[in-house]
Order: sequence, then C-alpha cells, then structure tokens
Amino acid sequence: MDLSKFFVKAPLIPVICQDSANGEVLMLGYANEEALTRTMQTGTAWFFSRSRQKLWNKGETSGNFIYVERILSDCDDDTLIYLGRPCGPVCHTGNRTCFFTTLWEKDERKDENQ
Repeated sequence: MDLSKFFVKAPLIPVICQDSANGEVLMLGYANEEALTRTMQTGTAWFFSRSRQKLWNKGETSGNFIYVERILSDCDDDTLIYLGRPCGPVCHTGNRTCFFTTLWEKDERKDENQ
C-alpha cells in the first residue's frame, strides 16, 4: 500500500488513539510515514516525537503499549485514528487517558434561567 498520500500536505499528521472497546479517546500523537508503516507492521502504536525529533513506540519504556487493531483515515487523508487496546495507563502521568483535565463545561443552571 502506498502511504505517501497521507503525507502530501505535511511530513507529520495527527493520530488520535481510541480504545477499541469503548471509543474513549486515549491520546493524540503525530506520525510520519515510517511511524505509520511500523504501526502496520508491528501492530503497536508508533509515533514521531516532535520534541525529541525521533520515532517512538508507545510503551517501549513503560510497557503500556497500545495494540492497534484498525486504522481509520479522515475524508482528507490528513488525520488518522488508531483503534486499539491499551495495555495499562496511556498517559505518562499514570492516568488511563491523556485527556483527564476539564478545561470548560457548560453550566446547565444558566440555561435553565434564560
């Protein structure tokens, strides 16, 4: 399969990781063509670290791999979803998902008074 079509607009594309069992968003990473290829070859999630400027396999140091079962592309072929099974907490903080901080939440009480 020619994967180059995903990297026409940019050398790195966003990858959303979701739990295949319940759809929970686990993390967001970035992949280059090599990371995507390695993910497809190994069945574990690979990314390109923008801060370290190198490839990394999620779980290589912690043991908390994401076992990818399916990869989806968006309609523009510039964003991917890795659907898989996390083995342990995904976030480096020890949380199950990287998305555990509420930034904003609609106040339902205000809507009732309007």
